[in-house]
Amino acid sequence: MLWRFISFLCFQAAGGALGWWRAGPWGCIIGICIAAWGWFAWDIWRAARVLGWLRDGDPRTAPILRGMWGEAADRVRRLVRQGQLQVQAGEDRVHDILSALQASPNGVVLLDEQGRIEWCNQMAESHFGFEIERDLMQSIGNLVRDPDFSAYYGKHDFSHPVVLQGRSSTPARPVRISVQLHPYGDGRKLLLSQDITALEQAEAMRRDFVANVSHEIRTPLTVLTGFVETLQTLPLTADEQQRYLGMMSQQSARMQSVVQDLLTLSRLEGSPLPGMNEWIPVQALLRRCEEEARGLSATLCVNQKKGHEIVFPAPAEMKAAGQLAGVNAELQSALSNLVNNAVRYTPAGGVIKVSWEILDGGGARFAVADTGAGIEPEHLPRLTERFYRVDRSRSRETGGTGLGLAIVKHAVQRHGAVLQISSVVGKGSTFAVVFPASRVRAGASHAAPAAAKATGPASESGAAHAPAAR
Repeated sequence: MLWRFISFLCFQAAGGALGWWRAGPWGCIIGICIAAWGWFAWDIWRAARVLGWLRDGDPRTAPILRGMWGEAADRVRRLVRQGQLQVQAGEDRVHDILSALQASPNGVVLLDEQGRIEWCNQMAESHFGFEIERDLMQSIGNLVRDPDFSAYYGKHDFSHPVVLQGRSSTPARPVRISVQLHPYGDGRKLLLSQDITALEQAEAMRRDFVANVSHEIRTPLTVLTGFVETLQTLPLTADEQQRYLGMMSQQSARMQSVVQDLLTLSRLEGSPLPGMNEWIPVQALLRRCEEEARGLSATLCVNQKKGHEIVFPAPAEMKAAGQLAGVNAELQSALSNLVNNAVRYTPAGGVIKVSWEILDGGGARFAVADTGAGIEPEHLPRLTERFYRVDRSRSRETGGTGLGLAIVKHAVQRHGAVLQISSVVGKGSTFAVVFPASRVRAGASHAAPAAAKATGPASESGAAHAPAAR
């Protein structure tokens, strides 16, 4: 303000001095007036520069002035810059929030007062089949036409979610989506969606598991209770007592098998993963499998004219099969289960072929192929579920508990292996376990070709006797 007053006086003094020099006293008065009007014009020009810059709003083009207008321009420039920084910070915060919502495992849709889509994340696009560029500001009711959602949206009672069928759902692989609306702001709504397919499947498996365990244990208990009451109330001959006691023993053994398999599954799920310190000869595993398979076959075919044809690798091949790293009991249980299942479900006279081969990458494949009735394709994905049976009556006749393949699956997965199942109805099935190279130690006959590759081409005579790795 002082600079403004001083500059005004300086203008008047200069105009008055110039007028006095040119025309005396009257010239002095005229010079002072002209100087005052000139100062006002100069001041208005400075103000116009500031106003023009304010209309543009770019802090980089702010005029550099002295005095009050310069100070005003400088202060306004700083305020504009602070405002721009605040806006940028707000935009960054909104971007971070949207990025977090984009990374959410749940679907998120923002709806305006009329229920039109303002924004949605990629998970919501997957759940409902949206395309944000195409469906922006489209009504949610026009895009999600499920009758359950229309009724839910129309009631305006959003205290509970509604479960819908997912857009990618198929009869073979159903997808279930839980959807809930949350009002916020002035009539706006937040729509959250969650894929609950796995949760519903887990709940269904839990219910089936409880029902199956109850059924498996209740049946032999009912039989045992009936026989005990018979023994207690009826006068029986010694032969009848022995027959009833034998049946009771069978039912007790069946119940014990179920409990033992359940305990095995529980132990597998709760134990630490097998280490790499213990190496088990594959020959010993296969030999034990062969003994159990031939014994089981003899028991099942005792009244048959012809038994099973069980084919295992030749003794020389079994000796050169190498070693596996892991827990002996778990590996033996898994491999024996596969072989014994093939024996149980292959009619008398059928063929069960067991093979062991070293793969190119250093892994190994154990396979059991049979000539049984085969399994229909719709049953294959569920074979490793607990108590799942393709044919319940036949499974009980052969002594199965419905837990064998579940045990196999858990045991091989703990060893980093993969269970593969293929089957053709009327021709038979093949169950294979592929072990990773880290858990396989090949025998001498398999190591020779690898050494030959590392050192150079083998001679013709050496190549003729070295077995090729498969």
